Amino acid sequence: MDRQPAHVPVMLEEVVKALQVQPGGRYVDCTVGAGGHAAAILDRSQPGGQLLGIDADPQAIAIARARLARYGESAVLVNDNFANLLATCEKHDFLPVHGIVFDLGLASFQIDVADRGFSFQHEGQLDMRANPAQETTAAEIVNTYDEEELARIIHEYGEEPFSRRIARAIVRARPMESTVQLANTVERALGGRRSRIHPATRTFQALRIAVNQELDNLQSALGQAVEALGFEGRLAVISYHSLEDRIVKQLLRRESTDCICPPETPECVCGHKATLRLVNKKTITPSREEVLANPRSRSARLRCAERIIAEVDTEESGEMCRSTAEVGARGRRESALIRTLRQELQELFAA
Repeated sequence: MDRQPAHVPVMLEEVVKALQVQPGGRYVDCTVGAGGHAAAILDRSQPGGQLLGIDADPQAIAIARARLARYGESAVLVNDNFANLLATCEKHDFLPVHGIVFDLGLASFQIDVADRGFSFQHEGQLDMRANPAQETTAAEIVNTYDEEELARIIHEYGEEPFSRRIARAIVRARPMESTVQLANTVERALGGRRSRIHPATRTFQALRIAVNQELDNLQSALGQAVEALGFEGRLAVISYHSLEDRIVKQLLRRESTDCICPPETPECVCGHKATLRLVNKKTITPSREEVLANPRSRSARLRCAERIIAEVDTEESGEMCRSTAEVGARGRRESALIRTLRQELQELFAA
């Protein structure tokens, strides 16, 4: 009998609490992975809860489908990139939603399978694609990009101070065929190991980000997530390195602020209205106990925000703000179960 790969969801209780999961709620897991967060959300949202799980990796979808099979039609799984979040939600009639979660880390099964090419600890192909249907691989970047472009990628996406030295060494060592060959080349270029962190760590991160266009897709998906949330819907994002966290932090800061004009602007001209409220001003990090039990969680950072409705200028529009009931119909944080009971009571009293 096939065994499912070991999977330990990071900050599970913190994510469920951040989303304020409730019975009858509708949730989206944009990085469903092996289904750990998704299963917890579905458990807490019964009766009546629904979850739309998205993942670019078809292997992840297969694993999650097996894990979530007991929830039947309450779990809808889609093999797609979260850059297509809104289109996916619209296709499955899943708007608006009560909560959206992103866990941006690699799943254990991705790291531990050598031929996926994500780890320098295993001899494998230079692949690094989240979805095998993608065209660009790490091997293509390593073996065909010129030295200047390689250095840019390693510096920009890996925040590697010795990117030029590494790029020069890679070009000289071509052709590259395996993860171990690349890791050894980087290690030699940097003069060997000088700490517990492998010298190739930043280079592998940079190549993975470039192959999967991770930062551009994240930027796009976060904006779509804000639009997909109903009133008081929650957005929770777990990031693992500074580039991801910076994108999340900047978007949450911008969308929780009315005016985003430069400080020197004497009067607001942007017309921007806040769409989010920060739930936690400081990032949430794993407990010491979790880090000891799951060392891969040590760099995780959780940020959370809540969808609000921008203030309506009634004088300019000549219209009154929507009533609470009207807002509810467009996705306020009222569970489907409670909403159904309220409607039945209204019909009973009207009769």
